[in-house]
Amino acid sequence: MLGGKDVTATIAVRDAKSARKFYEGTLGLKVVDDKMPEALVYKSGSSKVLVYQSQYAGTNKATAATWGVGDDIEKIVQGLKAKGVAFEHYQLPGLTLKGDVHVAGNHKVAWCKDPDGNILALVNG
Repeated sequence: MLGGKDVTATIAVRDAKSARKFYEGTLGLKVVDDKMPEALVYKSGSSKVLVYQSQYAGTNKATAATWGVGDDIEKIVQGLKAKGVAFEHYQLPGLTLKGDVHVAGNHKVAWCKDPDGNILALVNG
């Protein structure tokens, strides 16, 4: 039913102005729709990310969005770190931390948070 349909990551934020600075300035996403009050739609590759203002922003304790960045993961992590992004370090079974990237065999993942505490992931897959 939905397998052939596109999906959009939906991320709640408290402060739209602060979120816009982070998602555009830091992550480099491009706005494709800013007509909705207190909401922005970004293009990321062939996907979209909806960022909207909500009183419940930052309450999710799990990953809100994941970007597949391929073999450039370490380079992208370093680039974001240079822009002030702090990466999360987790103690998870089967994962070894190498710098800011968690590694399990050929799988690599790095987690960071947006200004509202939403967890974002970068994976090499």
